[in-house]
Order: sequence, then structure tokens, then C-alpha cells
Amino acid sequence: MVDQQDAASVASGALDAGALGKLKWRCRRGLLENDLLIEKFFARHESGLTLEQAQGLTVLMDLSDHDLLNLLLRRKEPEGSLDTQEVREVLNMLRP
Repeated sequence: MVDQQDAASVASGALDAGALGKLKWRCRRGLLENDLLIEKFFARHESGLTLEQAQGLTVLMDLSDHDLLNLLLRRKEPEGSLDTQEVREVLNMLRP
């Protein structure tokens, strides 16, 4: 059963508390540098994260720690299947 708050979140494209918690758990990384940037990202943006941004973040979390760090530090830009609007939007939000 979906309550009114959950229905409103889905309709607005916002993440509900459960999905946000799972996403934060999924974003835990092995490199401290990545963890620090991700923590700052959630501190600034978690209350307004959209489903599309969560999808972009999930795609980034499939990368190795070093590949992710290279993107975050602008040593590389997304290429191929990684080069999507959602990924670029989240990268801009994550980057220092």
C-alpha cells in the first residue's frame, strides 16, 4: 500500500526515505577521497534528489573507485554509455 507522501514523491520524481537510504548505502566507497565528496554531495543535495539523479548516481557507483575519482577530479569525462544527461548532472553536483 502506498501512502499519500510516497505517492507525492513518485509523482514529483523525488526519492522517498527508503530509496534514499538504499542509495546512500550503495554509495559507500573504498577510497576516502570518493567518500568525502559523496558525503558532501548528500549533505547539500539529499533533500531534493530526483529519481533521474539517483539513476545517474547509481551508474557512477558501478565504476571502480579509481575510475570514479578520475571523473570527480575532471581527469576524465564520461564516454560511451556513461555519457548520459543524468550522469553529467550528478557529476556536476559531485565535483568540487
